[in-house]
Amino acid sequence: MKPSPSAFTTRDLLSALLVVIIWGTNFVAMKVGLRELTPFQLGAARYVFAILPLIFFVRPPKLAPKWVIAYGLSQGVGQFGLLFLSLKVGMSASLASVILQTQVFFTAIFGFMLLKEHTSRALMAGLLLAAVGLGCFATSAMQSGHAIDITPGGFVLCLAGAAMWAVSNIVVRRAQKETPNFDVISFIVWCGAVPIIPFVLLSLAFDDPTTRWTWMAAPPVTWVAVAYIGWISTIAGYAMWTRLLKRHPVNRVAPFSLGVPVVGIASGMLMLGDTIGAWQWAGTALIVAALICTMFGGRWLDRQA
Repeated sequence: MKPSPSAFTTRDLLSALLVVIIWGTNFVAMKVGLRELTPFQLGAARYVFAILPLIFFVRPPKLAPKWVIAYGLSQGVGQFGLLFLSLKVGMSASLASVILQTQVFFTAIFGFMLLKEHTSRALMAGLLLAAVGLGCFATSAMQSGHAIDITPGGFVLCLAGAAMWAVSNIVVRRAQKETPNFDVISFIVWCGAVPIIPFVLLSLAFDDPTTRWTWMAAPPVTWVAVAYIGWISTIAGYAMWTRLLKRHPVNRVAPFSLGVPVVGIASGMLMLGDTIGAWQWAGTALIVAALICTMFGGRWLDRQA
């Protein structure tokens, strides 16, 4: 008997778990890439790898160019540019994987302000928990004892990256709403071409001139990390995630994203030797609790009612 569209097959479950692993370890790859490349160089390299060679085989998306440009700038230069800067100036891979998940709450706030979307009691409770969790991270960032793992600048930049991720989510929603037969893969590939030139220009404007050509002498491990970020995390990860969203309701797929910070913390500690202090563990627990409350709190409240 053929499974219903809402039933998770073994292949679906393995795909979801693989995406969680890919996106969780993605932060380690970013840290490795930043050992030899500047944040702007890594940004340009990431998207060169992401679009090649697919851009020669995938047709341009059939939608207004403004959505391609808006998404490319907000998700590419905004989210990842700020994230790479954060990881460079003072943010561990482990903690970045947690703080970046606050994009869920920024998306909800922007959705309410710009799209007039409904705000539930579960979401409000989640926002409150997340705010307290961010307060814990801010406290940790202000303590000199944790300066290696998280600094005020790194914390603010990572949080700004999460906000820009939320902006890109709003752009996608608007683009999907205005475009029949929205092709996600075509959209992702062609949007990936947008950030390359801005990243190159930012590198020329702000990077130390002595670092502009150091990428040519980067060791193989650097390019393996870039390929992982560009091909595996961006193309393969989003393709598998999109396939799951097409086959199953969002509320069945979204909870798997809770595993990303778990994998991110574990991989950062095991591969990079990240250390996490008491305030950081408290902030992590609160943000994860906020995500759980947002995803499952509505069902619990409905049952109570």
